[in-house]
Amino acid sequence: MGMTPESFKRRPDTEANRHNKLNQTMKSRHLHMIAIGGSIGAGLFVGTGSALRRGGPASLIIDYIIIGVMMFNVVFALGEMALLYPVSGGFYILVTRFVDPSWGFAMGWNYFLQWVFILPFEIVVASFTINYWTQGSVSPAVFMAVFLVALIFINCFGALGYAEEEFWSSFLKLSAIITFLVTGFVLVLGGGPAGGQYDEYWGTRLFQESAFKNGFQGFCSVFVTAAFAFAGTELIGLAASESKTPLQTLPSACKQVFWRITLFYVLSLLFVGLLISADDPNLIGDQAFANSQASPFVLVGKYAGLVGYDHFINFVIMVSVISIGLSGVYGGSRTLTAMAEQGYAPKFFDYVDRSGRPLWSTLLVLAVGFLAFAGTEPESGQQLFDWLLSISGLAALFTWGSICLAHIRFRMAWKRQGHTLDEIPFKAALGVFGSYIGLGLSILVFIAQMYVAIWPVGGGPSGEPGSVNDAEGFFMACLAFPVVVAFWIGGYLWKRPKFLTIDNIDLDSGRREIDWELHRKMEEKRANANLFMRICYKLF
Repeated sequence: MGMTPESFKRRPDTEANRHNKLNQTMKSRHLHMIAIGGSIGAGLFVGTGSALRRGGPASLIIDYIIIGVMMFNVVFALGEMALLYPVSGGFYILVTRFVDPSWGFAMGWNYFLQWVFILPFEIVVASFTINYWTQGSVSPAVFMAVFLVALIFINCFGALGYAEEEFWSSFLKLSAIITFLVTGFVLVLGGGPAGGQYDEYWGTRLFQESAFKNGFQGFCSVFVTAAFAFAGTELIGLAASESKTPLQTLPSACKQVFWRITLFYVLSLLFVGLLISADDPNLIGDQAFANSQASPFVLVGKYAGLVGYDHFINFVIMVSVISIGLSGVYGGSRTLTAMAEQGYAPKFFDYVDRSGRPLWSTLLVLAVGFLAFAGTEPESGQQLFDWLLSISGLAALFTWGSICLAHIRFRMAWKRQGHTLDEIPFKAALGVFGSYIGLGLSILVFIAQMYVAIWPVGGGPSGEPGSVNDAEGFFMACLAFPVVVAFWIGGYLWKRPKFLTIDNIDLDSGRREIDWELHRKMEEKRANANLFMRICYKLF
């Protein structure tokens, strides 16, 4: 990875890089860790506290399972298409290609805005996690500046810098969750330190008290937190275009998403629900922004009397938040560059230097990160970030639904144009049926969020239970919807694309040349392996 003046010059156009100018520098270990731990961040460690308070432990687990089922099908659908079409820009290009150019335009800008506005928010949250130790003695602006410099430095190394940081931060996050699972199991059985809250059998008493808090409203309100916690899982599709050996690593990486959902989300939240009451007043943070002191993971350590455990989890939260911020730079810059290459963004954003860095796109996303300093003003800063995050609040649902829709239309075109499934080297676990499930769940979760936006938990501004929200509260909950519609209409009026029929879908340009001999050897090796290894190949 060059850091010389020559390395920042534009990469020349050749036939070989016509569809992808980015470097293929990511190794298999990078792709695996991005798949299994890449998007674990404040949404899981901190956001689950407010979700538990609104919906109760049963709603928390069921909603995460529903979103997990959706994500399982989304990732496999994306993996199947990304392996065949290794174009820069990931899913946005696939939606443009298989669904509709106007809708692809809307999804591209929707995805870009989702990441570009998450970045400054994550920097603010990371700076406030340090307040757990400083207790306000040092201005958060100091740490915001430190984190911004760190992000800029890592991005100097392009995709490899992102991948290496994700590898080690994911390793830390997974280690923390595994220790929490073991600790939680012991505490539920009453094995906590003497004098702590869990020094006697704890069991399921909290589920018996308030499993479904606030009823149907509470259940629906948890969906948006669950969606935020899973946001970024689709980055594996972007990373596939910068991987050295996607044919070998991408299928395995997609399978590992199942284990992340099962082990690291559902099981950890089961222990959260067993150990922390939904009525715990400490789940309401005393800071304007996401507060690690309100994290149920931190509270478990405090209540159990585990010396130093809360500090360890707080450190993990800080690293996780910075990791998500770096993912924002990666996802936002690659999407903007792809849109520029397609003529849907200013042309100069298609600049990719000789080290494979989308230079101007990365600089723009990093520049937006300086909005983090608005977070030093509690009232005005909170209002600004509420509106910025309202744009990205539902963005992930549109992204995931569009990926499933693109896969459905891809399979329809593949069959209509005379191809067979044997020509697809990696197929989604549940086939096209899984994409119908994913699309259907995306729509249902969207409807649930619209319901909560109209009738919020605890009532509207009047504070009366069951009262309707006002216009400001409604749009703050679902501003992404009118923004996406506006981009969709704008894209159509600008480009005036023809309706994309199944027969007109282009399945050939940019399609990866599959080494079928190597692929057959891999399949034969797996088929001839012993029973234990065949099970491992199937599951991992």
